[in-house]
Amino acid sequence: MKKIAFYGVWVSCAMWIKGRLRSPQRGRGAGGEGDRHVVVGGLVLRIQQACSAFTLCLLLLAVLPSRAEVVFQDLLKMPAENWLSYSGDLTARRHSLLKQINTTNVGSLVPQWVYHVKESKRLQVTPVVADGVMYVSHTNEVYALDARTGREIWHYKHVQAKRHDGNRGVAVLGERVFFVSSDAHLLALHAKTGALLWDREYGGYEQNSQISATLAPLAINGKVIVGVTGGDCGVRGFVDAYDAVTGKQLWRFYTIPGPGEPGFESWGGHPIGISGGGTWMTGTYDASQNLLFWTVGNPGPDFYGESRPGDNLYSDSVVALDADTGKLKWHYQFTPHDTHDWDAQEFPVLIDTIFQGKARKLLVQANRNGFFYVLDRTNGKVLAAKPFVKKMTWARGILPDGRPDVIPDMDPTPAGRIACPGIKGASNWFSPSYNPETGLFYVITIEQCDIYTTSARPYKKGECYDGTGAEAIPAEPGQFFLRAIDIQNGNIRWEIPMVVKDTMDPWPGTVSTAGGLVFFGDNEGYLSAADARTGKVLWHFNTGQMITASPMTYSVNGKQYVALASATDVFSFGLFEPMRPAPVTLKEQYEGSEAKQGN
Repeated sequence: MKKIAFYGVWVSCAMWIKGRLRSPQRGRGAGGEGDRHVVVGGLVLRIQQACSAFTLCLLLLAVLPSRAEVVFQDLLKMPAENWLSYSGDLTARRHSLLKQINTTNVGSLVPQWVYHVKESKRLQVTPVVADGVMYVSHTNEVYALDARTGREIWHYKHVQAKRHDGNRGVAVLGERVFFVSSDAHLLALHAKTGALLWDREYGGYEQNSQISATLAPLAINGKVIVGVTGGDCGVRGFVDAYDAVTGKQLWRFYTIPGPGEPGFESWGGHPIGISGGGTWMTGTYDASQNLLFWTVGNPGPDFYGESRPGDNLYSDSVVALDADTGKLKWHYQFTPHDTHDWDAQEFPVLIDTIFQGKARKLLVQANRNGFFYVLDRTNGKVLAAKPFVKKMTWARGILPDGRPDVIPDMDPTPAGRIACPGIKGASNWFSPSYNPETGLFYVITIEQCDIYTTSARPYKKGECYDGTGAEAIPAEPGQFFLRAIDIQNGNIRWEIPMVVKDTMDPWPGTVSTAGGLVFFGDNEGYLSAADARTGKVLWHFNTGQMITASPMTYSVNGKQYVALASATDVFSFGLFEPMRPAPVTLKEQYEGSEAKQGN
């Protein structure tokens, strides 16, 4: 990270010292020997105060870390002390180089601090940590916390927001913190103070109140990339790029092609403005190709496909976009003509490795439709695809041309039809992770089938446009698993079943570390750690709350922490340390220096 001068502290100190030395205004007629003694005495006192102020400034500069701005090169590094984006780095592997906490000592992990986020119910944020400061977002709000103690540094609330939805996190670049409001504004805050630097409305909320934003932005080289939510409610999805300094829009890519564009014919005349294709999860970036990889949501209406005959591009796809222009380089559609709401929103993970004997640039995803995919990210070609769930009824497999071998008569009906996976998908937006040392991909998985129903209800402005939906089978509750998938062959190396068979509310995720661990949340509210090679559970902690977010890890002053947002609180854990004398506070140091000078 690029170090910059701590100008704020220096300027504040200089002004304070100047104020201590400033001579008082003498009244008219003042003079004489007594007045001169008063002036001299006052001057001595002011000099003493200025010396004390100078001493305190030196203490501040010694105690406070040098501020650092996040440069683009920092975002390209694997996570270690810092966790600089929603997924740790731009590849979304969510693997940290930290190993102070490892398989031999993780049993000594204990809470270090807890921060309560007021008025929260279902925190979905993955914290970002830069240079000892943690940034946590909630609905239309951002908090900056001391990552070592959990104490609040600043808090910003976007009070003008017209919606109040969940929020998954922030992006950092330079001295700015970026986040989206629920009504699809992109905001830039000053990282040190939380002051609003600029605000760009980008969603068109005034024209369509169903459009919103919940994702953590993606910051790359001088740009901030965002998307929109609302694919179930009659919108046309898009990906936007903005200048990180000025907020100027640089380009827009629509996920539903317009007339004359390739893919427009795949909708059979369905109106493009209400065809869905939301972009509500953060993408990934390959600097070597200057390509963005963004996943696209379901077509609209979700469960009624007769009004939109065709493949419905680019719904349920991953699109590769030129980061400078937004032009489409290639795409791959996981689920053509989706009628089960299996959008592709789990972020694509970028891996450079030897795959089946050849050096490859891979894009890997455990898709909501139940297949684990390995793509060549230079061209979108499918290299491997295999089910990672047992309950699979809609397709027999993936054909050599990359299309699914669809089983007939599995679309929803008015009376209801059972299909697997369920509406939540075989996985969803909860974060997977990849450990390059084990070669394993860790993903929370759901084994469940649902009853899907459909109707031809037409679109009505201001209402959601899903074409009915799905419901659980009462006698067949689903079950969560943490599964470790070998990316070379798609085999499940090990799995950890969750105890409670409840799949509708929790949305937990994972993080992998060089300490040989994978941390994960479960549907009982536990944060757990397992051996990354064997799946043996080594530690767990009950947060007492539902988990709808993914863990991350960072370090401050050489100490590693693991953090997780639960329903209403942010927890940070570290290894147990014997009690030591409490450190002397800045106030105590200052008062002590004054006492010595007074003596």
